[in-house]
Amino acid sequence: MTRPATPPLEIRGAALRRGGRELWSGLDLTVEPGELIAVLGPSGSGKTTLLRAILGLEDLSEGTVEVDGKRVHGAGNRGIGYLPQTRPLPRDTALRGRDLVALGVNGHRFGPPIPLRKDRERVNELIAAIGATEFADRPVGILSGGEQQRLRVGQALADDPRLLLCDEPLTSLDLANQQAVVGLIDRHRRSGAAVLLVTHDINPLLDKVDRILYIVNGRFTLGTPKDVLTSEVLTDLYGAPVFVLEAGDRLVVVGAPDAEASHHHHEDHA
Repeated sequence: MTRPATPPLEIRGAALRRGGRELWSGLDLTVEPGELIAVLGPSGSGKTTLLRAILGLEDLSEGTVEVDGKRVHGAGNRGIGYLPQTRPLPRDTALRGRDLVALGVNGHRFGPPIPLRKDRERVNELIAAIGATEFADRPVGILSGGEQQRLRVGQALADDPRLLLCDEPLTSLDLANQQAVVGLIDRHRRSGAAVLLVTHDINPLLDKVDRILYIVNGRFTLGTPKDVLTSEVLTDLYGAPVFVLEAGDRLVVVGAPDAEASHHHHEDHA
């Protein structure tokens, strides 16, 4: 599939203030087709709020957001796939796995979902693509967290979006399921889509990430992982001594002022 060359996401001069507090300002960000950008920072720094502004759920204090070259005005852009931060579904949830995926295909329509042949075919395609065939007809409440997250990825990809927004998609998943979900996201990115992914742990994504947007206390820096994840850069950003250490194939951040309170990304308490 050939995708247009227009950047999937362009943010210009963006600022966001809430309750007299400036979360960030002067943010310029262009996300190109096939690019994966990770958004890092402590709790309360405005990472999720940035995603909500792109979705049209939050108003910027200043600046503009364009998706596929069109100014964002309100919610409901079908060109954006969204994988929100979620908790495991209750065991008595009255949905099968395929029903959860189907909400991404026909859930935007008014009234009860109509099982049109085209919709059924699309749901089956998505289920096969995310490797969920074996458990698609089971109640979602009895599925593991990793299986539920695979289904949510299928839901988010229902319209083959050019822009995929992910908010902590790997939370509470074991290593095997983290790798599986990262693989699904990365495969969509390699089709020419752009991905903006909020995470507290960069390690599962480190070899996939093109750039990092790191937000702290109203300030931010943007660059490659090698440029951003250094002791010098994070010390300057936090305004306090921070050390980035290599532990095998993992990065460990030591000394970030908020690490203990917020379980800061790639902090290794062991």
